[in-house]
Amino acid sequence: MHVSKKYLLNFVTSCSLVALAFASGSAAAQPANVNAALASVFRPSEDIVDDARRKPAQVLAFAGLETGMDVLELEAGGGYYTEILSRAVGANGSVILHYAPGLMGFVGDGIDLRTADNRLPNVRVSVTDFDALDAADNSMDMVTWILGPHELGFEPDGNSLGDPADTFNEIARVLKPGGVLLAADHIATDGAGLEAGGSLHRIEESIVTQMAAQAGLSVVRSSDLLKNPSDPLTANVFDPSIQNRSSKFVVLYRK
Repeated sequence: MHVSKKYLLNFVTSCSLVALAFASGSAAAQPANVNAALASVFRPSEDIVDDARRKPAQVLAFAGLETGMDVLELEAGGGYYTEILSRAVGANGSVILHYAPGLMGFVGDGIDLRTADNRLPNVRVSVTDFDALDAADNSMDMVTWILGPHELGFEPDGNSLGDPADTFNEIARVLKPGGVLLAADHIATDGAGLEAGGSLHRIEESIVTQMAAQAGLSVVRSSDLLKNPSDPLTANVFDPSIQNRSSKFVVLYRK
């Protein structure tokens, strides 16, 4: 991953100021204000340019994010959502930035940059397979899995990232009673099967919902917020014809 000098400078110079803001509790004791988190002067400029297409304010409002929540961010990638979640839940909340070891080669130094010098004090990094989550039973208010469930059909270098059924059982295990799972991903055509995760990096919404139900999670609501009717659903999501414009489902499940 290419990281600009401006990006690095922004990280280094903001460390002490962000830590002070958290310590003072300035972001706590209020309902989650995602718009304020998005407006933070400490956000990397590379993140800001993605806001229009990723719609984080609308997605997290749909999920019902609240200040003080403990959130497990499955497959956090380079940490785009980590930045937002960290500031939105505030000093009394926490975020586990998770990544699967088999996918670390796709992250570059993004995770290290996000967490450098304790710049996000309420964030902890966890690297585990999806079916062996590093969180206590009934400890999370929310699990987010954004653009990641399809990885259950992806085996980089022939290595599984986690058993699908066990993965959803793990999600249910770490959620508090009444806790929620926010799942969003690139849509596959009906009948594409789990293997579409490996070939196209897509998954059917019905597969995610079925596995969630088997783990004891029920659908609360779904959204068309990130859907694109012009996506034929048959191209690899990294194909230039559809990259960054794929149609995505967004579903909230409750334990």
